Amino acid sequence: MRKREIPVRFPALPALLLLLVHTDGGALPGAGTPTLAPMLEKVVPSVVHVETEATVMVNERSPFPFNDPFFERFFNVPPAQRREEKRGGSGSGVIIDAARGHVITNNHVIDKAHNIVVTLHDGRRFDAEIIGTDPDTDVAILKIDADNLTEIVIGNSEALRVGDFVVAIGNPFGLGQSVTSGIVSGLGRSGLGIESYEDFIQTDASINRGNSGGAWIDLEGKLIGINTAILGPGGNIGIGFAIPINMAMDVAGQLLEFGDIKRGLLGVSIQALTPDLAKAFEIERDYGVVISMVAPDSPAERAGLEVGDIVLSINDKPTRTVADMRNFIGLLRAGSKITLEVLRDERRMKVTAVIEEQKREIIKGERLDRRFAGTVLQLVETDDSPNDEAVLVKSIESDSAAYRGGLRKGDLIVGVNRVRVRSFGDFHKALARNRPILLRLERGGRSLFLALK
Repeated sequence: MRKREIPVRFPALPALLLLLVHTDGGALPGAGTPTLAPMLEKVVPSVVHVETEATVMVNERSPFPFNDPFFERFFNVPPAQRREEKRGGSGSGVIIDAARGHVITNNHVIDKAHNIVVTLHDGRRFDAEIIGTDPDTDVAILKIDADNLTEIVIGNSEALRVGDFVVAIGNPFGLGQSVTSGIVSGLGRSGLGIESYEDFIQTDASINRGNSGGAWIDLEGKLIGINTAILGPGGNIGIGFAIPINMAMDVAGQLLEFGDIKRGLLGVSIQALTPDLAKAFEIERDYGVVISMVAPDSPAERAGLEVGDIVLSINDKPTRTVADMRNFIGLLRAGSKITLEVLRDERRMKVTAVIEEQKREIIKGERLDRRFAGTVLQLVETDDSPNDEAVLVKSIESDSAAYRGGLRKGDLIVGVNRVRVRSFGDFHKALARNRPILLRLERGGRSLFLALK
């Protein structure tokens, strides 16, 4: 499976710092020789190689430049036809439950696959069954029917600090299981436009194509993240991202219990509490989340939340940023009860709300216009704009015209041909206004225009 890029991972631990890591008794010859080998010998058997086979639809190459439909119509040539093509991919996974044969990996590793084979460290191969997937966080759970498995110990990603040593295990470029090391370069990375819910750990450990879904462990051998994305032009440049294991296991728990994720909606618009806003509110606090709108007849309104409330915590977990609150709500199942601590008129108070299921109307993009072939679009109502729907690009094929034109998974389409779209009906009507299509998008917290020919 091709490693995803944003527009990959880590050098070996510096020799001086390696002196901080010592063997436990009975390691390599030479007492006190610094090595990670004893820890890795216990962990490596829990990391697996995942091979996939998928059937995708591709466009036959047009004889005209840029697949331009003008030339096709002028010369009375039928449009390029779509055909099926089988493609293989590979990635990694981690055994989280040896008794049940459960393996956690990335959704993009097994997306659209009709055949999945898991290869263990000892060479045994097993067909895998998909238990559940969540594209919004890029987490998937597989099951294999195998004995004598080794499961990994789950760590606590919330305890990580910038500068902590980490080790990545995966299968880069199909070379076979490989181990690289580095440090935590950053925490809480969001707004990258990779997933709908982002709270990435950044690392400089060398991670490349094929590492997706692999283990990210601390020096005790505990799983603290799942390798998922890289920043670079095609290979490792020292900027990689992992899904925190706390988030991944929250999603895995729902997938294992229910088989899917039913996300909840609180019904508020939120924005960051900047120093300027804090001054306007006449409070000393200069971080947090401000409620800028409460949707009528929403869980938030019924709970008594008000515009101007500053959310300090949810279920006793601090909300310092908009991403903190959005991720917390988005990872809860509909029907969950939450307690919010808010600051209102210089008074701290607690309110309880029960979040409701989000609206989910999904269609294939070609139903609206052939230029959206290869996309799946979803009408969404989010806590960023409650009761004010927009169209989310839920998935997009990398060989589609829309992808080549710059559209990406996770893009929120809020306008088409200078018309605000709040429904697929709005979308369809707006398409008749212009050619090419002018889209107004929200991506990673930024607004931008995009023209599709």
